[in-house]
Amino acid sequence: MWIHHYYPYPMCSTMAVAHIKGGPLRPEINGVVWLKDVPGGTEVYAEVTGLPPFQPADNGDPIGPHGFHIHEFGTCEISDPEDPFQAAGEHWNPHDEPHGNHAGDFPVLFSNNGYARMGFFTDRFKIADAIGKAIIIHKNPDDYRTQPTGDSGKRLACGIIRWAK
Repeated sequence: MWIHHYYPYPMCSTMAVAHIKGGPLRPEINGVVWLKDVPGGTEVYAEVTGLPPFQPADNGDPIGPHGFHIHEFGTCEISDPEDPFQAAGEHWNPHDEPHGNHAGDFPVLFSNNGYARMGFFTDRFKIADAIGKAIIIHKNPDDYRTQPTGDSGKRLACGIIRWAK
């Protein structure tokens, strides 16, 4: 599937981007996450292809909707192919909040035949605070209550937040 890799608003100096690439558990994931400073917070726009299709939790954890977060360290190092991107650390939580209210907690991504696109607003950070951190897509949905990470499962894809040029 073709992915736009564009931002729906004019470029400005207060924008950042993370190019998302799948790891060994789901190499077909490809996407982009744009962040834009707006009055009172940050607007986030994501477009991702190659996500696994939804599978209900019949005898185990469901696959999808996919947990989607900013993690504390800006690395997409794989180290262990069975449990990739662990070097990115935990969810970014600069204000020591309970899970569900971390600065890095985003809404889940819904796979529509492998494709997801969404936009949302958050007042939990400005872009300058998130530059250099990792964005991670997980295998399972975030329950927004299990501490400290929402039981989102394995990390499928990663990208580093950088200033847009």
